[in-house]
Amino acid sequence: MKERPEETTPLPAPVVDSHCHLDVTDRHLGDTLDPVQALALAREAGITRVVQVGCDVTSSQWAADFAAERDDVVAAVALHPNEVPRLVERGGQDALDEALGVIETLAQRDDVRAVGETGLDYYRTREAAAQAVQHDSFRRHIDLAKRFDRTLVVHDRDAHDDILRILAEEGAPDRVVFHCFSGDAAMARYCADQGWWCSFAGVVTYKNAEDLREALRVLPRESILVETDAPYLTPVPHRGKVNASYLIPHTVRAMAEVRGADVEQLCHDLWDNSHRAFGAF
Repeated sequence: MKERPEETTPLPAPVVDSHCHLDVTDRHLGDTLDPVQALALAREAGITRVVQVGCDVTSSQWAADFAAERDDVVAAVALHPNEVPRLVERGGQDALDEALGVIETLAQRDDVRAVGETGLDYYRTREAAAQAVQHDSFRRHIDLAKRFDRTLVVHDRDAHDDILRILAEEGAPDRVVFHCFSGDAAMARYCADQGWWCSFAGVVTYKNAEDLREALRVLPRESILVETDAPYLTPVPHRGKVNASYLIPHTVRAMAEVRGADVEQLCHDLWDNSHRAFGAF
């Protein structure tokens, strides 16, 4: 069982965790925190706002309900791209249509600020037919984000070209966030040119992530967000342990070092960018 890392030195100014999964408590992850406890520890570390992200109907419903109870949380709702082929396999197109109908209803709630995480994942979904189902779902999520004026939170794993192609074909919503950005410097520049945000998780602290650090270096300050994707993607020096929002200071300080930036100024930038991406809360 993975142990929970010690608490961190607080940041000098508040920051938003732009993507986390407070509801995930799988036993194999180890000592995951109760959501209320996780938020309390996060606040002590300077992370005073959180975007709680759904990946299926159940987690999206939970995200919307939890956000409605708290002033420091907003929700994103969607069907994760890896969930979509599983839905179709279990119940056919009707099951996907029904699930998307629930997401559409949830997306209209006041505390739901985003449609996501949606997108494409070719790492875990390799079959052409399953990828085609992901494409259809991604397009339908884009439509929801545009119709209800919600931010689009994009999951992009090994699918950069098709993600960008579909966004161009459908017309991107006004606000787009690339969750756990995994592209190179050229893609980062392209996203910035479109006015999109690139959100960096603990992966940016990993030894083999130099291409990602180069992408971070070239981005303008107004295009950067930070996230945990908790309880996953724990930053160095706690890689391999369970992640939580209170560990963001490690990622923020690493990002500041990569960019040659002042940590406090970066915190202010991340705060402002998060509220432009998801609205004030």
